Amino acid sequence: MTSQRAVVIGASMGGLLTARVLAEVYDEVLLVDRDTVPDQATSRRGVPQGRQLHVLLARGRQALEELLPGVGGELTARGVPTVDLHGQVHWYNDGFPMRRAPSPLTGFGVSRPLLEQVVRARVAALPGLRIRTGCEATGLTSTADRRRVTGVRLHPRDGEPETVDADLVVDAAGRGTRSPRWLAELGHRPAPEEQVRVDVTYLTRTYHREPHHLDGLLGTLANATPGRPRGGIVAVQENDRFAVALSGMLGEEPPADEAGMVEFADTLAAPQIAELLRTAEPAGPGAVMRFPASVRRRYERLRRFPAGYLVVADALCSFNPLYGQGMTVAALEALLLRRLLAQQAPDRLARRFFRGAARIIDGPWAISVGTDLRFPEVPGRRSPRVRLVNAYVHRLHAAATRDPALGAAFLRVLNLVDPPTRLLTPGVLLRVLRGPRPAAAPRGQRPSASSIAR
Repeated sequence: MTSQRAVVIGASMGGLLTARVLAEVYDEVLLVDRDTVPDQATSRRGVPQGRQLHVLLARGRQALEELLPGVGGELTARGVPTVDLHGQVHWYNDGFPMRRAPSPLTGFGVSRPLLEQVVRARVAALPGLRIRTGCEATGLTSTADRRRVTGVRLHPRDGEPETVDADLVVDAAGRGTRSPRWLAELGHRPAPEEQVRVDVTYLTRTYHREPHHLDGLLGTLANATPGRPRGGIVAVQENDRFAVALSGMLGEEPPADEAGMVEFADTLAAPQIAELLRTAEPAGPGAVMRFPASVRRRYERLRRFPAGYLVVADALCSFNPLYGQGMTVAALEALLLRRLLAQQAPDRLARRFFRGAARIIDGPWAISVGTDLRFPEVPGRRSPRVRLVNAYVHRLHAAATRDPALGAAFLRVLNLVDPPTRLLTPGVLLRVLRGPRPAAAPRGQRPSASSIAR
């Protein structure tokens, strides 16, 4: 490849992993961020969600190891626990307790700041890569015909505006992306957008971990359901801590005071969450985050797009955070970009990347949006297929209270190891049909064994 310099806008996880891949091909990679990025594992203003509980799905853990070999061992050395996502987690899906079983599905119990710090240190050490912080990207430069991006305009916090020429510019600025505006300034049509409004509010607080918490297991999850748009997650983290995240959809908000959190958790299907809140010692204050809508920008549908420019990660598709898909999708997009760069076809890079990224996004988007559309208050078209699949998965959750194979199949899809269609294979379908059917339960009550029809 004849290109020499690439610029990545945004030094969060998506930008870091993109820069890591570009450093294999470009002589110089400049990673810019308007924040002053800390050296320590602490949250920062430009990543407000950094104080929230994060989950790196099993497929994301695999992808991260492909991009940064040995990173798992480094995290373990930093005190990060490895979690068997089926055998060491209490799952309550639609109120039904999943039967646990040992599995090869593993994840890291790690806070977002520590994960980002470890990845950032590995990326910063790459030859030819430079991270420039306290520097805001304000626009793009292009050729006279506006068919190719040639660089980016920067405004350092403590300096004068400047222009940096580049053979490739990548927008990894997340939900605050300015690509729609910048592309319009170059005369390009905006990408079609899909939005699903969910109005999620979530609150995360960390607690000191004791061996008896969660019956000795390492996590608990209870999801929101129609008529009861509340959820909760507990996940082990480094330094002998648990992170507890309470969430509400459609305007439902978890309270931030201790008594209110316990009262909120008492309405969830998983009794372990409220018990932890009652007995564990807080390790810090809570942090609140709001997420109005999932947004997918369909750049692959544009007939014209400037060469020398890409949009990745949350700037391309921002998922409902309750499903924990964002970092995994960003890592998979980085692997896609690596494969395309190896093919040495720079003039076709954008078209091929957006088409490939769309295929990566299709599965998690279907999971996220399809699940959100169970709620009548969420606007959107509910096709017969969506309604049928949601009813089927609800029945699968009931059957998974007894059949661990169904729990394993569901978790492999949830962790993006298998496509959603795997749940409809004959073997899985037969197990679901043979399993117990979900019985109607009063709203807000936890299903018990007697509430599952035989």
